[in-house]
Amino acid sequence: MKSMTGYGKFVVSEQDRQLTVEVKSVNNRYLEINCRIPKALSAVEDTVKRTIKKYLHRGSVDVYFNYENNSPKGKRLIIDGVLCEAYVDAAKEMNEKYGLENDFRVSDLLRTPEIVKLEAAAEDDQLLKALVEKCVDGAAALLDRMRSVEGKSVAEDLKRLISNISSALEKAEKRAPEVVSDYSAKLKARVTELLDGVAVDESRLLNEVAFFADKADINEEISRLHSHIGQFENALDSAGPQGRNLDFLSQEIGREINTMGSKSNDTQLTNLVIYMKNELEKIKEQIRNVE
Repeated sequence: MKSMTGYGKFVVSEQDRQLTVEVKSVNNRYLEINCRIPKALSAVEDTVKRTIKKYLHRGSVDVYFNYENNSPKGKRLIIDGVLCEAYVDAAKEMNEKYGLENDFRVSDLLRTPEIVKLEAAAEDDQLLKALVEKCVDGAAALLDRMRSVEGKSVAEDLKRLISNISSALEKAEKRAPEVVSDYSAKLKARVTELLDGVAVDESRLLNEVAFFADKADINEEISRLHSHIGQFENALDSAGPQGRNLDFLSQEIGREINTMGSKSNDTQLTNLVIYMKNELEKIKEQIRNVE
């Protein structure tokens, strides 16, 4: 089992190039990959997402890049010839029209940002793709390792919580038959007191108890709850993503607990139902972060 929360950072330096990749993930219903990718690496975005998908199946993932090309051929000067000629012509015109000294030199043009620009040279796509794949793979592997460590902790907590529900269910199962016998005894005592010496109609009393027993019967809910809890425990020990499965099972467990609560006319059973609901809420909170 893995958590959906994690972080990984990896740096690769090759052939005068350095790439740093950071990968962060948080819980999400589906896998969503957001790449904060510089223009120089935009051509390899598909490679990034394909590499991430090797490790992750669910979660919102943000991928950050810092790329430096320190190769001597990594940058080039671009001269705007049209603008350069316009400056030269303007200097000549000012000299001829106004008699100003034309001391315009090449160094003056070079200091003009609009004329001379420093731009990144064209990248080697194959080299860049290999560099990105290696770096993203390293960062994703570190993130995946962190998610696995946290996932183990979450799994232990979920085992404890589902065990608490199972223990409470056993107490409820033991208490359920006693509820009917207690009701029967209390009803008989109350009727006897009210009739004040008159003989009690046992058949009517038995019908009333039978009606109560049918209305308060929670055997089916108990049986289904045992089944759902068993499936939940098996999922915790299973390999691969189990988040959706656990989410579904927690909903089924909640449905049976709620039905037990609606049928309960006993303080002990009601308290057990409330306890199971509280533990289930803790389970649902943890499951939100399970892949």
